[in-house]
Amino acid sequence: MEESAKELGMGASQSILGLGKEGLEAWLAERGEKPYRAKQILEWLFVKRVESFDEMLNLSVALREELKSCFHLNPLETVEINGAKDATRKFLFRLQDGRLVESVFIKASKGTQGEQSERQTLCVSSQVGCAYDCKFCASGLAGFTRNLTTAEIVAQILKVEAESGEKVNNVVFMGMGEPLANYTNLSAAIKIMNAHWGVGIGGRSITVSTSGLAPQIKKLADDTEAQIRLAISLHGASDEVRTRIMPVNDKYNLDRLFEALHYWRERRKQRLTFEYILIEGVNDSLDQARLLGKRAKSVGALVNLIPYNTVEGLPWKRPSEEQQEAFLRAVKSAEVAATLRREKGGDINAACGQLRLRREAELGVSGAANGE
Repeated sequence: MEESAKELGMGASQSILGLGKEGLEAWLAERGEKPYRAKQILEWLFVKRVESFDEMLNLSVALREELKSCFHLNPLETVEINGAKDATRKFLFRLQDGRLVESVFIKASKGTQGEQSERQTLCVSSQVGCAYDCKFCASGLAGFTRNLTTAEIVAQILKVEAESGEKVNNVVFMGMGEPLANYTNLSAAIKIMNAHWGVGIGGRSITVSTSGLAPQIKKLADDTEAQIRLAISLHGASDEVRTRIMPVNDKYNLDRLFEALHYWRERRKQRLTFEYILIEGVNDSLDQARLLGKRAKSVGALVNLIPYNTVEGLPWKRPSEEQQEAFLRAVKSAEVAATLRREKGGDINAACGQLRLRREAELGVSGAANGE
């Protein structure tokens, strides 16, 4: 059933980027406009990437004025771009309420020799801050402020492409925030990213990373429109270790999380990935490695090991390279696929939230608006 403009929460403060095809068609229908106008507007937004409604020259002046009175275009303002030696770039964006969020653009080759192609990945944020307080992460140090809107999520791709002059062909929800805690806007943004009338990124090139919200994992598994990949920020192979660094484990312990992952696996063909940040003296023991291997094997997951990326103000350190390699060997002994990823963008503090924290301190922006 089509939603009315009022139900969609439309207004002059809303970005048209988050409306989607159905929402745009509903808005046009209320004004007596023909359905094909939606296709024209979407082409201006996502193909031609106009910066003003006045550039939509195949629309009537009256319709352009109506669009301007109800919507704005891109809700992000570029504040800072930092480039790393490895070609990783971090983008800091200001939202309309003055809050700051980050996106990280990562370039990496993929394919076999002679058939190399460039994977151009954008790590996007889904919230301003984070409420889940993972003890190794900079995103939650200033607390949680609010969810990003659908438009604010989608706009990160458009802004990075405009600023870099390059095409994003892979998206990972591994930036600031817990994506599945912003489920409604997340799912709407994925639809726009994936749609042929939208950004046009294939579902297999979109990965959602979660700290382990079991009910939402099941909900996502049942969403047949969201043909995406799922990554789990595991970071501990036992409840004792995981709870120490991830408070979410108190609510959704490993038994409950893995019950949801088995549910996902029954309904999806896409392979799961376990993200595991290696922290010296916390979760890097060989006992944890062997248990991690067993857990990964039980759900057919790939294990991605990531040496800890130092965050100012946090006490954690990365293990030695010798310990990293020993941990990798122990995981692989369970006959699972595992990789050891050297971090990208270390020279620009690319870990989620670091640039935002520094700039908010400089600008005198206060902390969390609420404690949700």
